[in-house]
Order: sequence, then structure tokens, then C-alpha cells
Amino acid sequence: MTYTADAAISGLPAAAGGEPAFSERLPLVRPTVPDAARISSDFEAIFASRVLTNGPTVRRFEEECAERLGVAHCVAVASCTAGLMLVLRTSGAQGEVVLPSFTFAATAHAAVWNGLTPVFADIDPSSLTLSADAAARVLTDRCSAIVATHLYGAPCDTDALEQLARERGVRMFFDAAHAFGSMRDGVPVGRFGDAEVFSLSPTKLLVAGEGGMIATNDDDLAEQCRIGRDYGNPGDYDCRFVGLNARMSEVHAAIGLASLATLEDRIGRRNDLADAYHGALRSLPGISFPMLRNIDRSTFKDFTILVDREPFGLDAGELARALDAEGIDTRRYYAPPVHATHAYRAWDPGPGRLPNTELAAARCLTLPMWEGMTDDDPIRVAAAIRRIHAHADAAA
Repeated sequence: MTYTADAAISGLPAAAGGEPAFSERLPLVRPTVPDAARISSDFEAIFASRVLTNGPTVRRFEEECAERLGVAHCVAVASCTAGLMLVLRTSGAQGEVVLPSFTFAATAHAAVWNGLTPVFADIDPSSLTLSADAAARVLTDRCSAIVATHLYGAPCDTDALEQLARERGVRMFFDAAHAFGSMRDGVPVGRFGDAEVFSLSPTKLLVAGEGGMIATNDDDLAEQCRIGRDYGNPGDYDCRFVGLNARMSEVHAAIGLASLATLEDRIGRRNDLADAYHGALRSLPGISFPMLRNIDRSTFKDFTILVDREPFGLDAGELARALDAEGIDTRRYYAPPVHATHAYRAWDPGPGRLPNTELAAARCLTLPMWEGMTDDDPIRVAAAIRRIHAHADAAA
């Protein structure tokens, strides 16, 4: 792609009376859905079979995902949240769970719904993912598990976190909601820890409509999760433990299979769009990016920038409002961080205990990212940001 980062910085931004960059709004995300004609035969077969839930299409989806990831087991579930709840329940986790606060609330919800105490640890200031050193500082003998998040589609420091879990004798799980197709040093996300759990909701790359996928090489954990997704009932109605209704429907599995078939192309497209954003924004004062090692691969489920108010002229919230006037949708992933939300104030570690988390939450801003964006869209977004920077006082 050709970067024209300095184009269109003359003239006022829309927030100061100028013309908006997009007359038709640019959405934050728009899911890529399979062509209806392509999967109509799958739907017809499902409807003819009258097996609508947890049937042969789900089995095929699980098998193809396991083959793609190179793991022994994939267990399809109704959502990533349900999958996280099940791996914690079936692992026998008790007491405390160490996890980041700079993540979606579902990461913590899964722990609390299991009666576990969330203990928030700080993130690495470069990658914005859970810091193994910070996790070690808050990990006590009351802790039974660590849950880390692969953020925005980029893998976290799996090596250091797995080593910490081994040394302390605790289970290691990864919230991989954003990361089906991500790689850590050439190894697919899905192979790390005791289990990893993916989301298949419409904002993700692998889309099933709704759903989740547990990936693990632990035979017993996989079997327990299969039982757990059906109320803890192994088939004789003598429930072995308190499970969930977390089954995936056949229709969702058919959509997921069609989405899986085009996944690599779509990851490549998002990486091209991310390159365009990076090229157009990297020289702009006050704008930086979460670090991604050149030996790793991100799905770029999200494209997030960090806004430093003093050199840029506006903070992240002010830039979001200025971009809204330009017809550009944004989100603040993740502001507030989980520990600062109403639901988690009882577990807030206190002022200054998560400095990197709080700084990232103050600076984060997620820009539009979806495969159907044009080559020019990131350039136009970047030009709008440059124009806002050039007229920051007027745009505030």
C-alpha cells in the first residue's frame, strides 16, 4: 500500500466546523459472513436431520478447529465466557485466580461465577498483556490458577506465564477470545497452557454468529468440559457436577465451518490494513501502538492506538469525540479497566497498584478494523487524526 500520511491535514477538522472525513459513517467493525448460497445445503441437511444442537456439524467443526490449531481436543460451546467458566470449574480451581484488569469483563466474570476471588495483576507496558513478573508478585498460596488474555489478537508472553504457573503449581489458562489464528513465535495460539478459549461472536475473525471453542491437550479436561456444557450430565441424567447449558447449535457450527475456510485470507487482509495504519500514524506526535514482536502474528481483531495528551494535544476521549464528528466510530478498549467498574470495586487493589493498566486505560483508543474496509480507509482515518492534531485547540 502507498502511505499518504501527510495528505489532507490542511483545513479544519469536523469538530471545529470542517467537512467530515466520511459522509457515510465508517463503523468500528462489520463481520464477514459466509455467502448464504454457499452454506444453504448445510442448513438444509441440518433441518432435514432434525438434530439442531450438539450434533455431527458441531463434531466436524471441532475436528477441523483441532486440526488447524494442532491440538488434541476442541470443545465447542455457546460462548467464550461459558468456555472460561467450564475450564475453571472442571479444573477444580479454588480460592484466588490471578488475571489482568486490562481485558474484557468476561475474563473476570468467569472466575467470579465460579465463586473464585479475582486478583488483578498489572500488564506489561509495551504489549499491554499480563506481566508474568506482576502476576508473580500477587500470586499467593491461596491461588489455584492464572488466566491471561491475548489482547487485540496479539499473543501474550506465553513462555514466561507458563513457567510461572509450573513453578507455583497452578493451572494456566488463556482467554484467547481475539486470537484464533494468532501465533507466538510460529506456534498457533490454542496450544498453550492447560486450555485456551476462543470467541466466535460477530466481532471476531472466526465467526459462528455466537459461540466459543475450548482448545486443550488435556484429555480429562476436554471430557469434563464436554460433560459440563450439557449441565454436567454424561448422558444418564446423573449429573456429575454443576454444569451449564453451553451447547453449540448445528446452525452456528455450519456458519463457523464456512468462516474457518476463509480465515487465513482475512487475517492477511487485516494485517495489510494494520500496516497501512502503522505507516500513516507512526510519525505522529503522541500516537503509539501496543508492541507486537516481529516473530509473532496478530489477527488484529482490533487496531488500538495509545494517545499521549501532551504531545498530541488531546487525550484519547477527546480524540474519540473528534473522530465521531468525522464519521468514524471508535471504542475505548479497555476503559474503564475491569477493576474500576462497579461490579469489581470490591476487588479493586487500590490506587496506584496497577499503574501500567491505568495508564493504558487512559490512553487507549480502538480504530475501525474489518476486512471489508478499502485500502484508502486507514489512510483517511489517519489523515483525520493528523488534521485533528494540527488543530487540537479548535477540535477540543
